[in-house]
Amino acid sequence: MHSPNPPLLMDACAPATADVIVVGGGVMGMMTARELALAGRRVLLLERGQVGAEASWAGGGIVSPLYPWRYPPAVTALAHLAQQAYPVLASRLLADTGIDPEYFSCGMLLVDAEDARDARAWAGIQGQMLKVLGGESLSRQVPGLGPGWRSGLWMPAIANIRNPRLLAALAASLRALGVDVREQAAVVDWRQAGGRVTAAVTGSGEAFAADSFVVCGGAWSSRLLAPLRAGLPVKPVRGQMLMYRLAPGELPAIILGEGRYVIPRRDGHVLCGSTLEEAGFDTVPTAVAYDSLMKSAGRLWPALCGSLPVAQWAGLRPAAPNGIPFIGRVPEFDNLWVNAGQFRNGLVLAPASAQLLADLLLGREPRVDPRPYQVL
Repeated sequence: MHSPNPPLLMDACAPATADVIVVGGGVMGMMTARELALAGRRVLLLERGQVGAEASWAGGGIVSPLYPWRYPPAVTALAHLAQQAYPVLASRLLADTGIDPEYFSCGMLLVDAEDARDARAWAGIQGQMLKVLGGESLSRQVPGLGPGWRSGLWMPAIANIRNPRLLAALAASLRALGVDVREQAAVVDWRQAGGRVTAAVTGSGEAFAADSFVVCGGAWSSRLLAPLRAGLPVKPVRGQMLMYRLAPGELPAIILGEGRYVIPRRDGHVLCGSTLEEAGFDTVPTAVAYDSLMKSAGRLWPALCGSLPVAQWAGLRPAAPNGIPFIGRVPEFDNLWVNAGQFRNGLVLAPASAQLLADLLLGREPRVDPRPYQVL
């Protein structure tokens, strides 16, 4: 049982509009807003463009870190919680909104991983299902796999989720919960007094006051905090993707090799990704990436060599040092919080990251140790 909401701080030019203002309408912002709304808070979400239209839309939707044993324990802890949450979340969103996020437990085959021994040790410690394959057992597991691969690690529990549908379902869920979603509302400045933020100011000059503020701006989080002189070492890293169309079920599982992957959707669409490029905030797809990704797609799944991609796009991942996101309060302010820096794992970690942020903001006991994610 929570105590009543504290009185809202009133800015002279900004009437109180919510208990909590979430800045950023990607998967992290929408899931954070949803967690807070489910806890009974009045939430206003401010998005500079359209909700779900940036990196969250551009990702592949694999519900696991790539090569999960290579990540620090802090990422593993969040990934474990999120993997438990996703099937329930997808079912609930479908029931509540009629939009199916298409959670698809298809399994993932990792081919020719150089550190397979580390993978086996990690799986044993974490209790994760992992099967070592080689020779005929490799081709039997995923018939149609490209030639030349020598070994494989089969993880049958790995799923993917169709992120554009997930984002649409989250947006519908927020509106059903009474969250005030404002698109085309870019936060460009803040008002503050006595170590507290009192209002978020948008490009149109509107000032929105609340008791608490949460920055979920992805790759733009550092820019959002810059007017407050609150440093956050999160930078954009561009990732480019291709999409193909095959017959439904032709690609039976996610295949990951040499850092590239192909992902099946239920309707036959296949995603291939992705690049890692430091190109600032440039999201223009390139011919070089197109050719490189096509080669990777054909090497992993030769059936793709007979067709051309139907789409190419790029998104900006929010990269934090060591791959560990920032989830917690900004030290210089009593009521300013951050949930950003998930890098390649935004969709992977979103349910657990949102729950941790909500737990900390609301004073609930968190399910994971919050210290590794502190904003320093």
